[in-house]
This record gives sequence, C-alpha cells and structure tokens, in this order.
Amino acid sequence: MKTRKILYTTSIVAMLTVASLVYAATAKKAPAAPAAPAKREYTEEEFKAAVLEEATKLMKKAGSANLVDFSKELLEKEEAIKVKELAVKKESEELEMNKADFKKKLVEFQDSQKKFLGCVDEKSAQADKRVSQMVDVISGMKPQNAADVLTVQDPDLSVRILSQLDSTKASKIFNLMDKEVSARLQKQFLQMKK
Repeated sequence: MKTRKILYTTSIVAMLTVASLVYAATAKKAPAAPAAPAKREYTEEEFKAAVLEEATKLMKKAGSANLVDFSKELLEKEEAIKVKELAVKKESEELEMNKADFKKKLVEFQDSQKKFLGCVDEKSAQADKRVSQMVDVISGMKPQNAADVLTVQDPDLSVRILSQLDSTKASKIFNLMDKEVSARLQKQFLQMKK
C-alpha cells in the first residue's frame, strides 16, 4: 500500500514538475500565483481523476501533446502494476492455503502408514508366536506323528517349523515323510537357509 502511494506521489510530482518546467519555458510572463485553494478530502478515484485533469491542463498550456500522452500512459501503467500486485497477492494466498492443505494430507498419510505398518508388524509377531507354539508341540511328538502332521501342513509353515527344530529331530522327521513331500520340503528348507 505504501509502495503504491509513493508511486502515485512520485508520478504526480514528476508530471507536475515536467509540466511546470515546460510551461515556464514556453510562457513569456508568468501570471501571479493564484491563492491556495481550500483543502478538500478526495477518494482514490477522485484524486486520480483530479490529478489527471490538472496534469492535462498544465501540459496543454505548455503546448506539448506528447507529455499529455506520456502522463496518461504513466498512470495506466501504474494501474496495471496495481492489478498485477493484487493478482500476485491472491496467488500467494492460494499457494499458502494449498501448502497447508498438503501438509495436513501428508500428516494424515503418515499416520495411516504407521497404523498399517503396525498392523503388519502385529500380524507378523502373531504368526511367529503361532510357529513357535507349533515348534514346541512338534518337538514333543514322536518323529512319525510329527512327520504325518507336517506332511499335511502348508509347505511354507512346515519348513519354518522344521527350521526351528533340533537338526537330529528334523532329519528323523524328513526320513519318515513321504519321499516326494520330503524332497520338496528339503529343497525349500535349503533355499530358505541361503
């Protein structure tokens, strides 16, 4: 706001100075200065119109049409700058709103990601607990019964259980299983160990 006032004041002073210099140079005799008019309150639009009118009068008296066009062009450029400043201010406000919205969504996403990862970790911990319980149960069984149970289990689960058993117990169980199932499980077991 201060910048605009300074621009208006500067441009008005510049126009009036140029107009008075041109007028003084072209006038043969300077008339006596009129009495100062009474102070009056102007709105912004009235002020601009009055300045433009006064500057136009002075420039016409000076006889320079180019100065009149120059002053009008200068005022139009000031108006264009004002419009651009408002547009930039509006875009800046929108950008700040978008930035705040993005930060809020990012925090929400991170919270949901933490919840999801927490659920995955919890499920993994529960699965590990079930496997360790099965290991305890299988290690207490006779090798033939353990071989029968592990043969019908999911192959991945069977391999996990066998990997946690004592190696001598696991070898006895492998020997008592069906040869095809035993070969498949041993292959998975070896790949898991790598």
